[in-house]
Amino acid sequence: MTDDRVLFEVDADHRIATITFNNPEQRNSYDAAMRDAVARHLDLVAEDDDLTVVVLRGAEGVFSAGADMNNAYGWYGEKGTQATTGRPSQRRRLTVDRKTFGFYHNFMGFPKVTVGEIGGYALGGGFEMALMTDISVIARDTKIGMPATRFLGPALGSLHMFFHRLGPVLARRMLLTGDIIEAGAIEHLGIFTDTCDADQVAARARYWAAKAAKMPADGVVIAKEAFRLVEQSQAYQGEEVASYLFHAYGTNLQFSPGEFNFVKTRAEHGTKEAFRMRDAHFHVPEPQ
Repeated sequence: MTDDRVLFEVDADHRIATITFNNPEQRNSYDAAMRDAVARHLDLVAEDDDLTVVVLRGAEGVFSAGADMNNAYGWYGEKGTQATTGRPSQRRRLTVDRKTFGFYHNFMGFPKVTVGEIGGYALGGGFEMALMTDISVIARDTKIGMPATRFLGPALGSLHMFFHRLGPVLARRMLLTGDIIEAGAIEHLGIFTDTCDADQVAARARYWAAKAAKMPADGVVIAKEAFRLVEQSQAYQGEEVASYLFHAYGTNLQFSPGEFNFVKTRAEHGTKEAFRMRDAHFHVPEPQ
């Protein structure tokens, strides 16, 4: 089964594969089917001894705006099930979220070199994947963040990874406010490998991919497993369980009067208007 919203190319001569989110009308947001297609392509790269590097990118200069919120609770089931007719059960949430975070866990520990070609938007799951790549090339004007924390709570996502890659101060700021910031604003922190102008991102990503592809293939795989062991022992203990557990609980929030309920607002006003109302609700002007 193929999904033309995810493209896969192989440059055998240079040992580089490319996976492209191809859903530009929705800023390359993805649903479960697209995520599963990416996972299948990653498996092909992992099993191919002749490939050393995989580049992850988005069509038309936009990396990914994360999970498709037009689908919302549709992630938890098909039409006609409890997931779409009411709130998903906790057991359903845990089952689905375990699979979702299994994807992120496997991507973070992928045995070949991963290069992120990141521009436009890297939000939600797109932001997580951008941070998980081994080598990340990002445009200074790329919008990054976890906006879903504004309507599903700050315990979403791979918390261990956020604190390890961003540092505790920036991680708390972004998760507790849901702020979307430009990558150039944190360039001095060295979070991404290469921060450059938007028109340079594709060429710079290819440059880094070509450099990594010249490394001994066996050495890369051994190193990646060593890196994974070090990160698991130093920073990610318990991550595999904590991430999906907190996400499953977080998606079951109860909202008090005056709090913004995105799912309810989206059902009443549509997705586009819900996003506008969300931004209006959370806007706090800077002091003069």
